[in-house]
Amino acid sequence: MSPEMRSAKLTKLCEVEGFDDENELFAAAISDSVCPAICCNPDNPACDYTAEMEPDQDRGWCEMCERGTLVSALVLGGII
Repeated sequence: MSPEMRSAKLTKLCEVEGFDDENELFAAAISDSVCPAICCNPDNPACDYTAEMEPDQDRGWCEMCERGTLVSALVLGGII
């Protein structure tokens, strides 16, 4: 995934989840057993489906794309 796509998906995830910035999102996600995740389907970059997933998830199931394309915020941010 390109750095631009990672950045765009993190920005969208912050917006959807109500966080002011990535650091606020990361702080909340690190202290919980689940983490916000967003679809990162390269064939459908407009899909912004989100769900709560395991913090290390990099292939979670997207209900919209019907593929394993959900990536957690912590993986997107390079924390995990």
